[in-house]
Amino acid sequence: MTETASAPTAPVAPQAIRAWLVDRVAYYLERNPADVDEGTQLAEMGLDSVYALTLCGDVEDHFGLVVEPTLAWDHPTIDAITAHLAAELRQSQGGVPR
Repeated sequence: MTETASAPTAPVAPQAIRAWLVDRVAYYLERNPADVDEGTQLAEMGLDSVYALTLCGDVEDHFGLVVEPTLAWDHPTIDAITAHLAAELRQSQGGVPR
């Protein structure tokens, strides 16, 4: 279950979420962001469990959401995480429920 910690007050566009995720994953994998494929499974790109958990903490800090530590397994691509976070942010900001 995902709960809101202190979600941003302004809506966050899915494109901004995706760009932020690409930058984080590129940083973890020591790659150029242009070399990160948003549709490839994170594990296939080489993201290990330590970085997957680190990503959860970074998501919580950056977006003000509490996410499950299984985020990268439940939503195994950047595209899937983007869609999930966009929905969670809409819900936390009083938008349409999932």
